[in-house]
Amino acid sequence: MAGVITVAAVDDDRMLLDGLRVWLGGVPELRLVATAATVTELLGESGHELPHHSGELERTTPDVVLLDLLLRDGSTAADNIRRLLHTGSRVLVISTVPERSRIIEAVRAGAGGYLTKDNDLPTLVAAIKDIAAGRNAHSAELAFACAHDTSPARPRLSPRERQILLDYASGMTLKSAARRAGITVHTAKDYLDRVKAKYQQAGRPTYTKLDLARRVREDSLDGG
Repeated sequence: MAGVITVAAVDDDRMLLDGLRVWLGGVPELRLVATAATVTELLGESGHELPHHSGELERTTPDVVLLDLLLRDGSTAADNIRRLLHTGSRVLVISTVPERSRIIEAVRAGAGGYLTKDNDLPTLVAAIKDIAAGRNAHSAELAFACAHDTSPARPRLSPRERQILLDYASGMTLKSAARRAGITVHTAKDYLDRVKAKYQQAGRPTYTKLDLARRVREDSLDGG
């Protein structure tokens, strides 16, 4: 099935997992291959194989894992993300938790993006496709967390980079932020990715523009 993105989901909310089966079942480009209540369960006792959870789900390493930020087994998001990345999967965190520090910690650990559970199917599908392609899954939630990060280290951002980040974090769509700046959406995405690159160069492990963007405020947003 060339071109199909394989997806797994880790969440201890069985209703949510059942809902994802229905949602993703109607998207031809995506295929749900496993679900589990914990990362340990997903990986299996060997730490490498994914368990069957229905007749349609199979053992494989998924392209993208949808991971709840907080699980009842007491595991930390950072550890879960690192374990999943080690298997070769990319990670999209999906949660109701709004705490900026937790979001930032997850992205610092390597998550490719963060979405709240109240997003619609098109938003989820777009984020999965971006992460599977090795791109950042941009969201207003991530940008907001980045813009209000108070960590001490931060690289210098250009006025335009700060502008796009702050507008996006304030709740604007990327299209609206781009229009306000008088640039294309593609260029606006490039600015967000440049923020990411600058933080990577500063020695901050980053898989999305969030890691750098969050330090925007410390470096440029606070200092003007």
